[in-house]
Amino acid sequence: MSFLRRRSAATPTGPEFDVLAMDPGDWPGELGAGLLPGEDGSCQGIFLRYDLFGGRGPAMLIGNLPEGSPARDLEEGQPPFEVAQLLAALGNEEPVEVVGTEDTPVMHGDNLLIVRRIKLSEGRVSCTQFDRSDGVLVTIATWDRPITDDLYQLLKPLPAEMFQQQG
Repeated sequence: MSFLRRRSAATPTGPEFDVLAMDPGDWPGELGAGLLPGEDGSCQGIFLRYDLFGGRGPAMLIGNLPEGSPARDLEEGQPPFEVAQLLAALGNEEPVEVVGTEDTPVMHGDNLLIVRRIKLSEGRVSCTQFDRSDGVLVTIATWDRPITDDLYQLLKPLPAEMFQQQG
């Protein structure tokens, strides 16, 4: 009698924050989404994998991590969570480190974003991050393609219903 089963507290039902990403309807390839559960059952992050390579691996991963998310706690030189997820999905097991950062101003609609370009020891990975006014950290990691300013214009809040578990 499945309707009597209780939800697991370890699996969040959805985010308590808006998710900024590219609309899946605008994306020609495959899309996957993952929720990062907190110990208390809250959503500690959402990441979306965009596959442009026809099933050969993701081309881009966009993450949204709220303040307090354990995935934001990194050691010196450790790449962002999204970079690690992208490399794991591609089967790349080589160690990758952050070798530098650079802040760049970018317009997103009427808002000015200060985008942190993260330089990595793996040259085929591009990575940028910016903080939203609500404290959510957005990270974009791409494989074998640069991140251009045009990409930020494609980012928009996705409806929370996309990330609700179906019961």
